[in-house]
Amino acid sequence: MYVNNIRSLPLSNVLELLSSNEQGLKDELVRERQKESLKKTVGDSEFKQSLKIFIRQFTSPLVLLLVIAVMLSAFFGEVSDTLIIFFILIITGLLSFWQELHAGKAVEKLRQMIEIKSLVVRNGAEQMVNTDEIVPGDILRLKAGDIIPADCRIIESNELHVNESSLTGESYPAEKMEGISDEDAPLAKTLNCLWQGTNVVSGTASAVAVYTGSETIFGKIAASLSDTQETAFERGIKQFGYFLLQITAGLTLIIFAINIYFHKPLLDSLLFSLALAIGMAPELLPAIMTVAMASGAQRMMKKKVIVKKLSSIFNFGEVGVLCSDKTGTITEGTVVAKDFVDVYGRSDEQVRLFAFLNASMQQGFTNPVDEAICALDIDKHGYVRLGEIPYDFIRKRLSILVGFEEKATIISKGALANILEVCEFVKSETGELQPLDEQMRRNINDRFQDFSKEGYRVLGIASKVFGGNKMTRDDERAMTFMGYLLLEDPLKESSLASIERLRAMQVQFKIITGDNRYAAAHIAQQLGISQPQILTGDELNQMSPEALLNRVLKTDVFSEIEPHQKVRIVKALQAAKQVVAYIGDGINDVAAINAADAGISTSNAVDAAKQAADFVLLEKDLSVLADGIQEGRKSFVNSMKYIFITTGATFGNMFSVAAASLLLPFLPMLPKQILLTNFITDLPALAIASDNVDDQQLASPGRWNMKLIRNFMIVFGLHSSLFDFLTFYVLYFHFHLTGAAFRTGWFLESVITELLILLVIRTNVSFFKSKPGNLLLAITVTALILTIYLPWSPVSSSLGLTAVAGKQVLILLGILTAYMLTADWLKVWFFKFNKAV
Repeated sequence: MYVNNIRSLPLSNVLELLSSNEQGLKDELVRERQKESLKKTVGDSEFKQSLKIFIRQFTSPLVLLLVIAVMLSAFFGEVSDTLIIFFILIITGLLSFWQELHAGKAVEKLRQMIEIKSLVVRNGAEQMVNTDEIVPGDILRLKAGDIIPADCRIIESNELHVNESSLTGESYPAEKMEGISDEDAPLAKTLNCLWQGTNVVSGTASAVAVYTGSETIFGKIAASLSDTQETAFERGIKQFGYFLLQITAGLTLIIFAINIYFHKPLLDSLLFSLALAIGMAPELLPAIMTVAMASGAQRMMKKKVIVKKLSSIFNFGEVGVLCSDKTGTITEGTVVAKDFVDVYGRSDEQVRLFAFLNASMQQGFTNPVDEAICALDIDKHGYVRLGEIPYDFIRKRLSILVGFEEKATIISKGALANILEVCEFVKSETGELQPLDEQMRRNINDRFQDFSKEGYRVLGIASKVFGGNKMTRDDERAMTFMGYLLLEDPLKESSLASIERLRAMQVQFKIITGDNRYAAAHIAQQLGISQPQILTGDELNQMSPEALLNRVLKTDVFSEIEPHQKVRIVKALQAAKQVVAYIGDGINDVAAINAADAGISTSNAVDAAKQAADFVLLEKDLSVLADGIQEGRKSFVNSMKYIFITTGATFGNMFSVAAASLLLPFLPMLPKQILLTNFITDLPALAIASDNVDDQQLASPGRWNMKLIRNFMIVFGLHSSLFDFLTFYVLYFHFHLTGAAFRTGWFLESVITELLILLVIRTNVSFFKSKPGNLLLAITVTALILTIYLPWSPVSSSLGLTAVAGKQVLILLGILTAYMLTADWLKVWFFKFNKAV
């Protein structure tokens, strides 16, 4: 089944080719087409996906070079060394594989909790289905906020406007309607079709799905597009990886060349250099990042935050500014209709009735205002809906054509300024119709300001008798202003405490709302901002980018804001070097959610907002957001611990081994011992994701700081090397040890210092003041016991180790104690004089 010429064929032909009609498809045909679709979109099996993750653990160039080198070693007769090195590599890879696989499955379960559904007609009845269950021939009912789930042909529409920027690049919504289009017309000029991945901005429509999945235009180009932008943390990790790779490659080549120059065995020198490179390389970093993110996602789930994009967790930890509308976030979100008053401020039953008719008969997207008005107990018997011009964010009003006793009336409600601009008349106090002059307009606006200052959300309502039975936007003129709708959305009891908590976490909170400046100021004052700095949409339009950059951080409330202005505010905050989170649930929030570093929506948001978001809240509450930011910071801090360990102790130890190899007539450590050191010291690192985090480390947003990492590597690398060379001096010049005895002493010192430094570096305060996580502590102690046991174990000779004399043990113990105490003092000093992460 294939439909060609989707744009130019008559609609009846399209429906016939799809075996569909306005009653929708039968269940049997739906099941048959779902099976066909499944055959076309079958991806890798779970086994193949797991196999790919496993293979990925061994695709590092350094690991591949080492594998080639040990195969050469086996060829030349070093079978036992080959087996040991292979065993260590396989075990390390398996640990990383298990962690990454487990983390991936946990996150996938969370993602499945967020489902996008569409309204379809099947068997003559409307029903909600998951978008991935839609098949060609399904009849779709679309409204504002809906994601379009397939390439469709429009059957009928009403004032339909669609955001197609993801495909066409056009920033303004495209008008759509039924009809015939040229088959060769560009997407932006095809009026009668809808494309998968776009979303409805305003209006309603019925359409028939023609292409789904990989057969859609979006599906065909998806393979060449990246739907995920690199986060700041990911860019930092990549930069860190290149930095470490350059140092590792340079040092490895120098060591290999010098060893060859001094006529040391070629194969031993090659194995030693490659093992050294692997020892310095943070090969577990991808697995640890994945585990940290997955653990953070699971903790966030317990805090009622679902993570859609895993890597955004680190962005959440870096958030310094949170932007939000007020409705439902800092207010209850349950709007209450307090009163309906005429132009003179008196309660008016006709205003009440007309507001109810307008709200109850509209068929666009649901919203708290209309829900509140519809909750009124009003009899609308005899009133008939004849037409509608849906609400949009340009007109900012909704018009309904209502019939009653053979008379038609247009009823419009919306933002006061937008209602007044289509009004030419008003009723006098005695009920007579009179022109709406400038003095009356000023009186209306003055009363509007008074209501707004009292905290009401105020809408205007207008009407006019209409001579026809079908209206257009041009008919919204010469109307009579009837009065005001006074709505109330009380502040949440928890809002003030939540905002104070965010401030204590050094997160600025900014309100971005379409409400007028007076209502916005009233809310800000209730939140403890005695003199809020307010910037209106009109003022924003007059500002240059430079002026906005100077003003944006000082502003508490952005009021009377248009949807496109929200994006400008977010980008201005980012230009001011802030990591920005934006929470929204409406179609007017989608662009801002996309633009923010951390886009947040709610489980009851419109589909387009949920799809754009990185995080979805199960509760729209600031306290939930604060919890989410805290969990993001935990993930950030724990990931940075591994990076500091890699750049500090690990790099210092490997540098010392490399330097010692140039001074000694023998290799200070064998390749298998270097790899064993790497393996043992990586074991606790796998538990870093679940480590405890000090309150001090959570007090401010995390920041990726490459300069700090470089400084840390220099300071702690030199400190580690100092104690390594002290060990080298004691073992070689004091005890006169060589060969296996020397290597055993250095092996013990290298491994134990790396294990101890983990406990030191994991906190910015003295290590005895901060309790590590139970799992981290348990694995570290187990690794210590294993390390101490190895020289006396049955496999010691295979590993090139030998038992250590008691006096040597005491000297090593003294060196290790001095190392840990001085490292702890050095760390406290370092973070005191450097910007902590």
